[in-house]
Amino acid sequence: MRNLEKKRAAERGSAKTKFLLILVGLFLFGHAGLNYIPVAYEGENFKQEMQTAVVQGLATPSSAAKPTEIVKLKLQRAARDNNLPEDTFMDVKQKGKSLEARVYYLKSINILPFGIYTYDYEFDHTATPVGFLIKSFD
Repeated sequence: MRNLEKKRAAERGSAKTKFLLILVGLFLFGHAGLNYIPVAYEGENFKQEMQTAVVQGLATPSSAAKPTEIVKLKLQRAARDNNLPEDTFMDVKQKGKSLEARVYYLKSINILPFGIYTYDYEFDHTATPVGFLIKSFD
């Protein structure tokens, strides 16, 4: 019986430590999620905005304005709406009868608190129109 009590004595007190470690782990995971998820959402939302702008620019009658200028204006507005950095690179080109828009930026995200670990979110996407609209121009 004495032997069993000695073994159990080493097990006492570990529940608080485990609870504290789990609590710290959940805090770190939550902090990372609260900082990363909005930036990733804005990036994906901007991809959709890029695709829409390219299709709308291609569908615009050429007599109204240059399609590349229309796409640039829409992308600049979407960049402001999605909190993109000021140094975002945007390039809109006319390729034959089609349009192509490329956007690149880096955004730093504090994954761990107090600046212990910072992740650089890199966005590099090229949007080209797809679907029936392209087939009508070929």
